[in-house]
Amino acid sequence: MDVQRANDLAHGIAAELGKVVVGQEEVLEQIATVLLAGGHALLEGVPGTGKTLMARALSLVTGTLFRRIQFTPDLMPSDIVGVSIYNTATGEFLFRPGPIHADLVLADEINRAPAKTQSALLEAMQERQVTVDGTPHPMSEVFTVFATQNPVEFEGTYPLPEAEVDRFMLKILVGYPPETEEATIVDRVHAGFDSADLATGNLAEVMDVETLREVRATVRNLHVEEPVRRYMTQIVRATRTIRQVGLGASPRAGVMLLLAAKAHAVVAGREFVTPDDVKAMARPVLRHRIFLHPEFEVEGRTTDQCIEDLLASVEVPR
Repeated sequence: MDVQRANDLAHGIAAELGKVVVGQEEVLEQIATVLLAGGHALLEGVPGTGKTLMARALSLVTGTLFRRIQFTPDLMPSDIVGVSIYNTATGEFLFRPGPIHADLVLADEINRAPAKTQSALLEAMQERQVTVDGTPHPMSEVFTVFATQNPVEFEGTYPLPEAEVDRFMLKILVGYPPETEEATIVDRVHAGFDSADLATGNLAEVMDVETLREVRATVRNLHVEEPVRRYMTQIVRATRTIRQVGLGASPRAGVMLLLAAKAHAVVAGREFVTPDDVKAMARPVLRHRIFLHPEFEVEGRTTDQCIEDLLASVEVPR
């Protein structure tokens, strides 16, 4: 598949999602980017901003098998990955897969489950398989996790382990839409749209699973000049030296930045990656991978502000 065809499909995804999600153009672009890059995304936003709606609509538009897992304090790892059940008729154990065995999985309010259950996602997200009773079970070839969390409600929640957070390619911030778009949401519901019944959104399927695999192959084969690759490395290494940061990004961040920048270039319709693609993806790739010293957090400093300062200090290749 050539880049132009992949670009058309990416814009088709964004256009279809725009039929049901209003006022979140940047968020939809980042969702399309992480899907084409083959990564996973952590969506952070207050309830009611359309996070679940985006994931459900995305599965319809891409023709993927969708599963939603509501994370709760009593959720067990076996509730997610599946269990082996003894079949008395055959005398053998039969594997019954859990809801994680899908193409697109929505881990809703992931921080409400204890760390043991959250960590059940680690092997699936990184190795594309789960191991139950010593037997590995492969995931879908296009397996993608979209996890959501509420940034303001902490009662009854468990912080995500750093090892799990690092598996998410992007952390996407879902904020409130502008006033005009928020009014449009009300008008659409008044006209008959029902978010519980996506058939009222008249969504069209843009691609299927096989096409998604081809697009991902196109993204991975995109050309990146050596100076641009070194630019990515310098940005990641710079996160470990700025004084506001107590813990900088890991080498995995550089890999994720590379893949995200490639996908962003395809979404923009280019056959090569530019420094602007790197800059555009730096914040969503790095914001959950660096941790500020407490004294700077008390002053109201944010990771996004530190990343902006960092980008201004790293020389951009020509």
